[in-house]
Amino acid sequence: MKSRVLIALLFASSSLLAQTQPVIVAMKKPTLRIGKLSFKDLNQNNKLDKYEDWRLPASERAKDLVSQMTVEEKLGFMLISTTRMGGDQVFANGVQGGGPKTPITEGFNEEDLVQTTNMFTRKPLGAPNMSAAGTTKGVTQYHLRHFILRANASPEIMAKWSNNLQELCESTRLGIPAIVASNPRNHVTTDASVGLSVGVTAFSKWPGELGLAAMRDFDLTRKFAETASAEWRSVGLRKGYMYMADLATEPRWGRVEGTFGEDADLASKMITEIVLGFQGNKLSNTSVAMTTKHFPGGGPQVDGQDSHFDWGKFAHYPGGMFDYHVKPFKAAIAAGTSAIMPYYSAPKGKGFEEVGFSYNKAMIGDLLQDKLGFHGIINSDTGPIEMMPWGVENMSIPERYKKALNAGVDIFSGAADPTTLIEVVKSGLVSEERINQSVSKLLQEKFDLGLFENPYVNVEDAVKTVGNKEAVAAADLALRKSIVLLRNDDKRLPLAKKTKVYFETYFQSGRNPGEAIKVSKPTYPGLEFVSTKEEADVVLLWLVPTSGGLFSSQGSKIDLNLSKNRIDVNHVNEVLNAKPTIIAINYTNPWVIEEIDKGKATSIIATFGTTQEALLDIVTGAYKPTGKMPFTTPVNQAAVEANKSDVPGYMEGPGYGLFAFGHGLSY
Repeated sequence: MKSRVLIALLFASSSLLAQTQPVIVAMKKPTLRIGKLSFKDLNQNNKLDKYEDWRLPASERAKDLVSQMTVEEKLGFMLISTTRMGGDQVFANGVQGGGPKTPITEGFNEEDLVQTTNMFTRKPLGAPNMSAAGTTKGVTQYHLRHFILRANASPEIMAKWSNNLQELCESTRLGIPAIVASNPRNHVTTDASVGLSVGVTAFSKWPGELGLAAMRDFDLTRKFAETASAEWRSVGLRKGYMYMADLATEPRWGRVEGTFGEDADLASKMITEIVLGFQGNKLSNTSVAMTTKHFPGGGPQVDGQDSHFDWGKFAHYPGGMFDYHVKPFKAAIAAGTSAIMPYYSAPKGKGFEEVGFSYNKAMIGDLLQDKLGFHGIINSDTGPIEMMPWGVENMSIPERYKKALNAGVDIFSGAADPTTLIEVVKSGLVSEERINQSVSKLLQEKFDLGLFENPYVNVEDAVKTVGNKEAVAAADLALRKSIVLLRNDDKRLPLAKKTKVYFETYFQSGRNPGEAIKVSKPTYPGLEFVSTKEEADVVLLWLVPTSGGLFSSQGSKIDLNLSKNRIDVNHVNEVLNAKPTIIAINYTNPWVIEEIDKGKATSIIATFGTTQEALLDIVTGAYKPTGKMPFTTPVNQAAVEANKSDVPGYMEGPGYGLFAFGHGLSY
């Protein structure tokens, strides 16, 4: 027996020594040399602890580090909150953009952000909530190590700020590095509200998520994810609060723009390529860890209302298709997604406990973990404890934490002060053993990502990587492949050379009522752009409908007619009657177009977040359209209101759809 043990130890030892020395970068702590190998002495005890030994499995390193952490350190580690750069006022005075415009720098924002009002429901909170802490205090006093960066800055500034943050973290007692997450930064979007997208950035510019799905090109989808992953890593972003595996089966839902459409099989393929592209086959120092959301699918909302608000707190399944919505999450799990985020919604009827999914043990513990076998991180959405406690409104804050922890949540988003969570454990409501389980999972992600060895980035590499020529070229192709030709009855497309074109873009943001129409006269080979409709052979009219954004909701009835979504249909019909017209419509939801579809709209194009240049390449035939619809568009508002929220449009039956899922023409 002794000889077998000795052989096993020798084998293990030789296996460890055979591992490749990773790059070790220490800015504040000493390093240790053991033979020819280097390690960080993060706790400065002049010996190699297991958590400092990169040769050991992440699980073993995590177990050792958990044993060295105080309760306060563990519970600060279980919060993820907004962090702000120097000058960053993305949130101030409790509202988005509530502060003065100031230049963003690589320094820290040391002001706390304490909310007394729910920024979504606009109702008073039961108690003040610190949603962002001053950076130094957050790291050194609250022991925060998980952050969401919402600021939009240059690659150089982001990389320098990231290095400054990691240096601060390294200087602490145990030297635990930070992980910085972000919402999507690489898409052309209409609704760039905080929490949904960062909007126009320096990163390569790809179609919106619906547009990626419209491409039906899974190799290019993988290329997108690999490209974006490299850009993110270069500036220090190592965790994605994305992507949405939710299905767009309820056409009125305000988050359709962030989905991959209504079909579970298509969404499953997209999520697979996205996760593998960002993470690789397993987490490593070349990964951005994904947080797939919003389990078990946020699409089937009652009347299309969103569960950020109490008037939209319920999801329902009138078509009995709950399992259909879970399917893309199975694909994400199979691809190895690092984390999964439950939505705020409470399931209505069908015997489910009517509490928000972050509190719902049947959904997280029984279904996601036990049945589906997901053993990664369960990351709550932002604010279910303080702001969206659907179904548990009558519970105290400590009781809510207890219920969510018992359901399976590992990390809570939206709060920066762990004081209450510390009380939950010290009072005995939740055991420290339960806390250790979550902290261990969170630490393992950091170990797998190589952050303990080198959390720092090269600023020059960041500047070279973000938005480089190769990334832009791939994104430009995707922008064209995402466009769908819906109708070409008169064969007006592609336009002949020397055609005189009057080009209008119609977008009413709601902020500048008199500036809805923009006339474009781009320089484009083979076409002549004119200043008036009267001069034109053809009018190109690009409509960008919008409800005003998810967070403008007041709970009123959702109407998908263009006139209810900031489009002047009288103006559109005047144009259609005056001149041969090509209508391009940007779809963030499955809009109802019957108000303008009166026999004159014979040339229709669908876009899903693209550029003017890409649209013109389609119109001229410089790139022949290949895109396919990611969802079905309803024939009228009556069809919208009669839909079953959990059923995709192509399954709703005859008479529902105008343009079917998968529809798309070419030349």
